[in-house]
Formats: sequence, C-alpha cells, structure tokens
Amino acid sequence: MQTCIIQTDGKDMRNSIGRRQFLCGCCAVLGAAVLPREASAVGDPEIVPIEFASFHDQTFSNEYLQFMNVTIPPGQIAAYHRHTRDFAQVYMAVSDAEGTPLGGKPVITPRKVGEVLFTNYAKQPVVHQVANVGASDFRIMGFELFDSQPGRFAPLARPTPYVSVMDNHRVQAWRLILQPGEVAPAMQQTAPGMRIVVQGGVLVEGAQGKPDHKLNLKYGDFAWQNAGPVRTMRNAGTSTVELVEFELK
Repeated sequence: MQTCIIQTDGKDMRNSIGRRQFLCGCCAVLGAAVLPREASAVGDPEIVPIEFASFHDQTFSNEYLQFMNVTIPPGQIAAYHRHTRDFAQVYMAVSDAEGTPLGGKPVITPRKVGEVLFTNYAKQPVVHQVANVGASDFRIMGFELFDSQPGRFAPLARPTPYVSVMDNHRVQAWRLILQPGEVAPAMQQTAPGMRIVVQGGVLVEGAQGKPDHKLNLKYGDFAWQNAGPVRTMRNAGTSTVELVEFELK
C-alpha cells in the first residue's frame, strides 16, 4: 500500500486537524473508489460506516457483536464515521485524541490505559472523527452490539479479585489483576462475552471436568468466550496480568 505524506505547511498540527478533515488527495481518491459513503451536500464531509473508517480494523464478528481494533498513529485521523449501535471499549494506549462531532468543535478527553467505557449509541447515534494530535499511538479495543433487545443473559457476580468496572442494561465487565502466583477463585461465566488482555503473562485456567489449560497471553490479545463451566485462574508467570472480561446481557 502506498504511504501518503501529509503536509501541514508549517502550521500547528493540532489547529490543522481541528479545522479540516486530515486526508491527502491520493487517500481521498482511493476511498471514493472502494468505500461506501453517505450522500452529502456540496462542501459537507463524507461519512463512512465504522468498519470502513481509517484505522478501524474489524477483527471478529458473530451473531452478537462486531469487534473492532482501532489504532490511530500520531498525526493521523479516522475520517467521519457514524455510530448507531451500543459500543463497549477498553483504552489500550492513550495519546491526545481529538474527537470532533459533525458540526461541532474538537475536544480532547483525557483517558487512562485500561479504562473501560460504554456508549449508548443505539439511543443517541453520533457522527464524528477522531484525530491523534499526540506523540504516541492512540488505541482502543471494543465491540458493537448487534441485538437491540437485551435480556437474554444474566451474568453472575464474581468473587475478589475480580472487580466490576461496568454494569448496565447491555453488558457487564470485570477487571482481573493477578500478581505472580496469585489465584482467582472459582467463578462461573453464565453469559457469552469477550476477554481483552491489557497486560499479558502466563495464566493457568482451570475448568471443571477438564485438565488445566496454560495460556501465554500478550498485550492486545482478545478472545470470544462462551458461557461455560466453573473456572479458576492462576498467574503462573513472573509478571502482573491484567484482563478485562465482558459478559453480554
């Protein structure tokens, strides 16, 4: 793929991105040829579906959700795209990310690595663009929920050291941080969902009626998890492991 060099004519990048859609001519021509876009009035920005927005990688989908891995490099922008489905996400790498709603002004909201966020886009759809005006990658991992009628699943409470970090009408999420040698006691996942690895390491997962399963997890790994039997988790490595696990409702 051809790399596009974007010139800012010596002006401040933050102001440049805030004023206009930060796309070079070759990218715009290529996008117009292959990507579905919404019709717009003359002079209005074009809007693409979220899965076609720049730097949005649709890495997994099933009947319940569409999983997105979004990494925006410094100085780059995800063009205007529309959110219409409820969206849950984990911040994996933070930078100065400038969000601009269609017709609005750019805003930078400080975030932390590992922060979990849910947005009820089904109730209030949004069109926006996101520009990375910082010096490092901006990365989120999350998913859109297809089903607009929740209530099929009922997650159970989890014991310490699981910590509930999200609980709403669509999804529940827990953070699990295990130090070397630490064990998470038995729990049961009663609803399907996703696991996202914020800090990797070696875990031993024990499931009722099955042999222990050793996992070498890496930062940014993710996995679909079906509802299943009672399980335990043990950190068998030398580094701290941090997971965020979601269950659907």
